[in-house]
Amino acid sequence: MKHRLPLLFYSYLATEMLAPFFASFLIMNGVFFLIKLIPFLNLVLELDISLGDFIRIFSYLFPNMFLYSIPMAAMLGITVGFSRLANDTEILAFKASGIGIYQALPPLIAISLVISLLTGYFSIRLIPAGDTAMQHMMYQLAKEKIDKGIRERTFTEALGDLVVHIDYTDPDTGIWNNVWVSDMRDRATPAITMARFGTMETDMETMVVTLIFKNGTMQIPEDRTAQTISFDRYVIRIPLKLPARSPAVKKRGTMNMSELMQNAREKGLDTPSGRSYHTEFHKRLVLPVGCFFLSLLGMPLGLQAGPGRRAIGVPFGLMFYITYYVMFTMSRNLATGGALPVPLIMWMPNALFCIMAVVSINKVAHEKPLVSPYVQEFLERIVGSVISLFQRLYAFIRREDDRDAKTLGEVVVEKKILRGNARTRIFHFPECDYYYSQDCSVEFKDSEVALKAGFDPCMFCRTILVDKQAEERQPG
Repeated sequence: MKHRLPLLFYSYLATEMLAPFFASFLIMNGVFFLIKLIPFLNLVLELDISLGDFIRIFSYLFPNMFLYSIPMAAMLGITVGFSRLANDTEILAFKASGIGIYQALPPLIAISLVISLLTGYFSIRLIPAGDTAMQHMMYQLAKEKIDKGIRERTFTEALGDLVVHIDYTDPDTGIWNNVWVSDMRDRATPAITMARFGTMETDMETMVVTLIFKNGTMQIPEDRTAQTISFDRYVIRIPLKLPARSPAVKKRGTMNMSELMQNAREKGLDTPSGRSYHTEFHKRLVLPVGCFFLSLLGMPLGLQAGPGRRAIGVPFGLMFYITYYVMFTMSRNLATGGALPVPLIMWMPNALFCIMAVVSINKVAHEKPLVSPYVQEFLERIVGSVISLFQRLYAFIRREDDRDAKTLGEVVVEKKILRGNARTRIFHFPECDYYYSQDCSVEFKDSEVALKAGFDPCMFCRTILVDKQAEERQPG
């Protein structure tokens, strides 16, 4: 008899894994967004970027962020999902029902594969497209800034070390009249140029701005003297420094896979330049596959939790994630400047983590510990010590705050200063809520002085006064 697929079981496991995955994904991308936002604030102010362009810029940056946040969110989501199942003894219930760990692999493999394919799509297609669109957009924003030109009767600093001021512009010819220029290029003291007429020409192919002045003088200050030069025509050429290079020049990050391999073969696979293109080619394939193995590794890490045991899956998962990317970075550097074949070096971290994932799943399926009990106890002690350190630090801070507040209260009580309202003729003890009222401007040394002055306690303070008088009557 052919058994039906346990779709309910699979969907339940998928839900347990996807819920923490999406939560981790949102949190990490929010953090990455704030980190990326700070460097772009200067760019927004410099180029006067509108809200629409700002949103477009970050839409081009998100694929690069997703390439690193998706694998981490997938590993954490799967680890947290299986940790919850283990802590609630649901894994034990599955085993008692005849459902083993291997039967939980289909939804795990399916989710890991879908997430890896999504990461691969970002790596192979969206990241190069986003880098290309970003390059075009930054180039266009720089062009628009220059095309706006120099405004009348305004000191303009858009041309780097040159400050330009014009009286007015002829609306028919576009010629400037009565031009003043301060030139700080390679100077401690600016050279001042004043001309009757001037124009600006922009060559966006070579990214050079040319200023042409006619009928003017230039004053060049020196140590103790100054030179004055008269001219009929004076030309200044200014190379622009843009936040992005011309779109005509393609970087490795903007090339597609076929272009990368073509450039690698043209420059030679054994040359440093060719190896850099070849490394970029394999980098876009290695990271999505690595995401798959990291996701698989999340299940055995999550199953290390259980009733009465410390959930070490999440800190171990973070440790493995960091280890993987450290190994990936080292492999990329070795592949660029090493002598071994690029594919062999680039795929070594994935091969290692593939073996780790297979061995770990096999061990938890046979209810064997991932590491020896001594190593696990040692690692648990480290994790416990770190958590305990943070708890003690937090408790110390809270204790110091409480101590300061208590000390302040004791000082007030020890002084036994009472405060009264001159209009209502009512006084209050420090324990009363009305003690700090702005209307209570009269102070008394003690209650006896307040009563002699004709002040009465409020309803709450009357009970305090009775208690204090009773304590004073009791024999010492």
